[in-house]
Amino acid sequence: MQFLSQNHGCPGWGGEMAGRIRAFDWSQTELGAIEQWSASLHNAVQVLLASPLPMVMLWGRQGFMIYNDAYAEFAGGRHPYLLGCAVELGWPEVAEFNRHVLDVCLAGGTLSYRSKELVLLRNGKPEDVWMDLYYSPVPGDDQAPAGVLAVVVETTEHVLTERARQTAERSYRAVNERIQLALSAGPLLGSFVWDIRTDTLSGDERFARTFNYPPDTPLDALPIEIARQSIHPDDLEEVNQRVELTLRTGTPYSAEYRVRRLGGDYLWVQASGRCEFDASGKPLRFPGVLIDINERKTAEASLLKFTRDLEQRVANEVQARLTAEEQLRQSQKLEAIGGLTGGVAHDFNNLLQVIAGNLHLLARHERDNANVQRRVSASLEAVERGAKLSSQLLAFARRQPLSPAVYNPRRIYDGMGELLQRALGETIQIEVSLPDEPWCIHVDRNQLENALLNLAINARDAMHGEGTIRLIGENIVLDESSCVGKGIPAGDYVRLSVIDRGVGMPPDVLNQVFEPFFTTKTDGQGTGLGLSMVFGFVKQSGGHIEISSSLGEGTRAQMYFPRSLQPEAGEEAQHDLLQLGGQEMILVVEDNEEVRGASVELLEQSGYRTLTAANGDEAMKLLLEGRAVDLIFTDVVMPGLIKSSDLAAWAKVQSPPVPVLFTSGHTRDIISRDHQLSPDTHLLSKPYGPDALTRMVRTVLGR
Repeated sequence: MQFLSQNHGCPGWGGEMAGRIRAFDWSQTELGAIEQWSASLHNAVQVLLASPLPMVMLWGRQGFMIYNDAYAEFAGGRHPYLLGCAVELGWPEVAEFNRHVLDVCLAGGTLSYRSKELVLLRNGKPEDVWMDLYYSPVPGDDQAPAGVLAVVVETTEHVLTERARQTAERSYRAVNERIQLALSAGPLLGSFVWDIRTDTLSGDERFARTFNYPPDTPLDALPIEIARQSIHPDDLEEVNQRVELTLRTGTPYSAEYRVRRLGGDYLWVQASGRCEFDASGKPLRFPGVLIDINERKTAEASLLKFTRDLEQRVANEVQARLTAEEQLRQSQKLEAIGGLTGGVAHDFNNLLQVIAGNLHLLARHERDNANVQRRVSASLEAVERGAKLSSQLLAFARRQPLSPAVYNPRRIYDGMGELLQRALGETIQIEVSLPDEPWCIHVDRNQLENALLNLAINARDAMHGEGTIRLIGENIVLDESSCVGKGIPAGDYVRLSVIDRGVGMPPDVLNQVFEPFFTTKTDGQGTGLGLSMVFGFVKQSGGHIEISSSLGEGTRAQMYFPRSLQPEAGEEAQHDLLQLGGQEMILVVEDNEEVRGASVELLEQSGYRTLTAANGDEAMKLLLEGRAVDLIFTDVVMPGLIKSSDLAAWAKVQSPPVPVLFTSGHTRDIISRDHQLSPDTHLLSKPYGPDALTRMVRTVLGR
């Protein structure tokens, strides 16, 4: 066991992995204790540890993994958990590929792949990678194949570089062709000769065409007056002066002027030439060429305009930088609050779920006890308030999971009219104004309705419960100057405004309205999270919100959402879903024992059969062992090597696919991108009750 010694006998047998292999408890695997390993296994591991290339040994039918330092670096975050792990469990996303490798090599065959394309899960997300892979059988002491030695060299960077090189070559060839065409065409607009003694002008076809001579005009007898009439009046005097200077002194002629085209616009040209004199010094001939300088003059004009505007642009840039610095400070504050909020929300919502689950179970067990029912109802209301507080904090920190779709604002306003009136009271009048054809927006409808309701309630309170609230939707186009300080790019937007004629706010209050827990209401009348939640939702949706107000004149809150050019989402038909299960088997994956126990009991009371796992590793082991399930109900954030997103990736490629229902108090973007859920991702937020659980389970099973 030379490779296991502290002082290696040969170079290349050192490194971290020798120590990890020595310390690992191999007696729990088919390989047995390390002291009992066969000579062939010892020799193979010696070769593996001495290699600078990433190498991994797959031993036995299950392919227990032993690997070197180079492979540990390739494994990334899965190291050191892969050591001693079955390969199909360690790399579940390519389990079928690795099973084929084991079958072929343990039968005595070899395999090799050049730049093999695979999809591996990295940081919880599928990623395209390319590998050079070489697989060879490793004989046991009886010379029969006992394992597989794999050399794994990632070539992703080489493949992408080669593709980029080929793309660059194609681009170079195209550019070179365009340059050759431009050179062959050239900027030359023609040549001319002015016979000074006879005052006649001759030129080639391109010269005649530039000065708009009729097609039938002889090229050796071009009327000079036609050429003069084509020159821009403002440039004619300068041209005449330069011609006179050349005739008088022999100075080379060069003039830039504009020539009117047939369409009425002007083309910038440069005329260059020289004067030939006879023996007595009298002007004889005036040959020259005409060059197209329109593009250069256009660029010069643009540069001149840029220079004139430079001072203003610098001022704008300075202001933009100050604004950006303020936004950065705000973003850093949000990030700090968001990080704290996320961790608190996950643990807090887990606690609320345990409380809520057991309260619901208690209420079911004591249906006829009025005192128990009353106290359970009061406790559940407190749980709901706690959940709402956690949700508002996540909304402010822009970490709430959203389910956006494309909506027409008219449909949203029509759908919540009755809700608004009921919430605001009969003494409040609501005026809604929308364009005839409002643009669509991509938002989470429920969160947008909550934002509008929050703003409307604030407007009602500012008017002491009486007056008119105006809800206005507008299609607007914002240019770059209008977007300074808003943190959004120029483009098409839908602006949704809530306007009141209430008491208004002074500037010091207005500057703090979006800060969490800031409120002007009396104790018990508000948490100070309403506008904070609206702010976070709008920003998370790629938009901007601003509030303007004056004391005694009222307040105007305006939300900007980017226009969506996608087709509008259709209305989903609402059906009464069957609450009781049909004996489906549900795999419940939850690391919190109390939450797991309450969820299992709620599901079993609803008629489902359950299978449980404390983390993703246990769940994947059950699934790979062939345990059939109808749905995976998994927490999002769990310890262990295999994440909930890995379970979902495995479930998606099964035939038929296994539906997955996620649950969490905070997803941490494990199943979302920028906290935006994809349409095929189903999430049940904690805390949840039995009705919400069974309804969601039936919905996911039904799809």
